[in-house]
Amino acid sequence: MLQGKRIILGVTGGIAAYKAVFLLRELQKQGAEVRVTMTSSATRFVGIETFAALSRQDVAVHVFSDGDLASGHWTRHIEWGEWADLFVIAPCTANTLAKIVHGFSDNMLASVALAARCPILICPTMDGGMYRSPATRANLSRAIDLGFHILEPESGYLASGLDDQGRLPEPEVIISSIEKIIGDVPAGPLTGKHVVVTAGPTREYMDPVRFISNPSSGKMGLAMAEAAKKLGARVTLIHGPVSAPLPDGITNVAITSASDLFEAVKKHHSADVFILAAAVSDFAPSTRHDQKVKKERAESSITLQPTPDTLQWLGENRKTGQVLIGFAMETENLLESARSKRERKNCDWIVANSILEEGSGFAHDTNSVFLIGEKTEAGSETRFEGPKNLIAQKVLNAIFG
Repeated sequence: MLQGKRIILGVTGGIAAYKAVFLLRELQKQGAEVRVTMTSSATRFVGIETFAALSRQDVAVHVFSDGDLASGHWTRHIEWGEWADLFVIAPCTANTLAKIVHGFSDNMLASVALAARCPILICPTMDGGMYRSPATRANLSRAIDLGFHILEPESGYLASGLDDQGRLPEPEVIISSIEKIIGDVPAGPLTGKHVVVTAGPTREYMDPVRFISNPSSGKMGLAMAEAAKKLGARVTLIHGPVSAPLPDGITNVAITSASDLFEAVKKHHSADVFILAAAVSDFAPSTRHDQKVKKERAESSITLQPTPDTLQWLGENRKTGQVLIGFAMETENLLESARSKRERKNCDWIVANSILEEGSGFAHDTNSVFLIGEKTEAGSETRFEGPKNLIAQKVLNAIFG
């Protein structure tokens, strides 16, 4: 049940933090992808390096760190909150419980909890007296009212030397609760569907060292692939030489040229949904030289020929029930050109954006797009603005939600 699920493991500052190491390993054995966030106090019990090595991911402790403003890492709590299928906090101290139910966000773990769009399982772990205190009981009651899942602690020998309720349950007990929660989550609208996404640039080589291409980073296409996976789809990502990290849990097919992309898409012609977000070169050199062309021997002009039109081919050879989503990037007459493209290519939807708009287009983390469908009338196009990962989710929710 946990195969391919994305789980955030939150670890707070109690002696039971060491058990979270074993929980992480068990989640991985079940096929889950796990990211870890810790409070500063938790790092006094288990080192960051332990969780980083086992999860093969950076561990999030602080909202702000050196260089985060420049790198954008200070927004990880938003990204993680959108990424996860479940957030489990084990152990959860009385202090962290209080912060979460009252909306505090003064550390990374609490910030992720506030930003999370997924179920949250809290495993309260503390001394028995603290667990029974009126403040803790009120916070637990508030957590339930807010929709959090609570796994009651077990009784036994505690770090204080007392025999009382407050122990963190064993990993298999926590995983059983996780499976029940995930099993209760409704299937996404793309569950059982095969979605093919294209992303990034193509390169059309003139010789072994020179090519025609564009500045596409692939970020928008990769965001679409992640969003489709989050809606339950089995995703195949066909990508050119992208500069952004490839998503986990998705079948990746690397290509170079527009012809490569065309052939790769044809191999998956039976897919249920195609999202063609790649920035494909429309032309390629008519002749490709096997050796580097020396400057003194080079001609003053290059003859070009059209590359295969993958979206056109899909529109002409579409199967019953297939959904085709194309992308259009323009420098002028954006909406008119996008509407025309949707009709000419026989696709269901076009996502259109202008490269000239500030913060939009190639290489940016943000975008501004219009979603155009068959019944979209002029002037009624839906516009989405913001981070590309959020735009991808909004676009697919608008189409399939």
